Amino acid sequence: MYIMGIPQEVFYLIELLIFIVILFMVFKRPIYEAIALGFPFTIIMTQRYDLFWEYLIYPTKSSLFYIIVTFLVLAHILNLTKVVEKLINLIIAIFGRFPGGAGYVSLFGSSAMAMMSGTGPGNVAATGVFTIPAMIKTGYPRELAATTEMSCSTLGNQMGPGLNLVGFGILASLYPDKYSLSAFWLALWVVGGWLIIQRMAFLYGFAKYYNIKPIPKEERPGFSQSLKEGWKALLIPILILLPLLIDSTMKPFVISRLGEAGQQAFSGTLLMFVAGVACVYALYIGRDNIPGGFNASSIAQLFKNTLKGVVPVSATIYFAYAISVVFKQIEMQDAVQQWFLSFGVGQLGWAILVVLFTAFLGMILPGSAQVAILGGAIISTGAAVGLDPFVVAAVMPAITGCMEGMTPPMALCMYAAMGIAKSGFKETAKLAYIWIFGHMVMAVILLLGLLPLFVH
Repeated sequence: MYIMGIPQEVFYLIELLIFIVILFMVFKRPIYEAIALGFPFTIIMTQRYDLFWEYLIYPTKSSLFYIIVTFLVLAHILNLTKVVEKLINLIIAIFGRFPGGAGYVSLFGSSAMAMMSGTGPGNVAATGVFTIPAMIKTGYPRELAATTEMSCSTLGNQMGPGLNLVGFGILASLYPDKYSLSAFWLALWVVGGWLIIQRMAFLYGFAKYYNIKPIPKEERPGFSQSLKEGWKALLIPILILLPLLIDSTMKPFVISRLGEAGQQAFSGTLLMFVAGVACVYALYIGRDNIPGGFNASSIAQLFKNTLKGVVPVSATIYFAYAISVVFKQIEMQDAVQQWFLSFGVGQLGWAILVVLFTAFLGMILPGSAQVAILGGAIISTGAAVGLDPFVVAAVMPAITGCMEGMTPPMALCMYAAMGIAKSGFKETAKLAYIWIFGHMVMAVILLLGLLPLFVH
């Protein structure tokens, strides 16, 4: 059904967007409440009451949701046990000697945290308290220190668990049994790697422009001592990455050892197992910093302390996932795809248009809501103009979650960094748009497949 030449399904999108924006910006409700209420609103709006109970519990049947929760717990454990501090000290010892070195510490520290946290503002809170004062002390203007940490921390939405796994769920529903989660996660990290290179180039230019100095030698920890204290933390990314590499690149070998059914079970449960092992390992290497000591009671209290950070994000992702499957059921992506393609845009036009559109949405909507509402349409329309849907899905967190953390007035990463740097809004926002522009250009290049992802 069309209304004024626009599919009815597009009006569903608009109505849900307005509903979430009113709850979030007018009534000042937390975003997880807005997304949670968005699910019954979607059911009522589409009049698909038969789907309510089925899709309300649907995320509980998906291992993706439990993987996300486990990695969120891991991120909080790394903070509470001060494992992150040891990792940052090692990065300072390596990169602090270069001009603008504190910015590179921010970049690599936040990127390392991004692989495990899946949250931009959480990255700012975890690493910014160390890196932003160091940047200011070595000559970074306050607004540059804030926007550098902002830009680097948003990589949590690209490289960590969260909305990107919701995106994989949508991709897998559109193309059943075609893509593996391990390969997809590696692709997320490769996209994150290209974004790191883009930010390195910008940091080099800013360091030259502002004549920023290295971190003074007397304020840098020694490399040997930092390595001695922090090498155990470096094993966490390896614990996560190595099994994914085995699953994505050695499938014939795994089949020869376990059989077809065994390989499917191995691939389906791998990330859950990896996340659990990483949590246990992080508790062990950070045991000296657990309040009350390394015992059952103290560990239980530590997990209890993670609830305030884990539950709101988990609830947001849970209901975003539920909304996405309702939209799939009413064939939202097909209607949006036909309407979108009626504009006659090619691959470049589509890439520019979708990046601009999601950047605009990022001013008012979190990435999780964007993926839930538009993820299927973004992937399917990208495929319709001839782009690889796997690549589109892998870049989707960069144009939704990453952008949301940087684009005012939403800009949660920017506000968190501003609070630490004590920078003014006007100056910080102006500089933020330089980072945003560079990010958008890189996103268009990645969507077009002009840079390799090395996994398929």
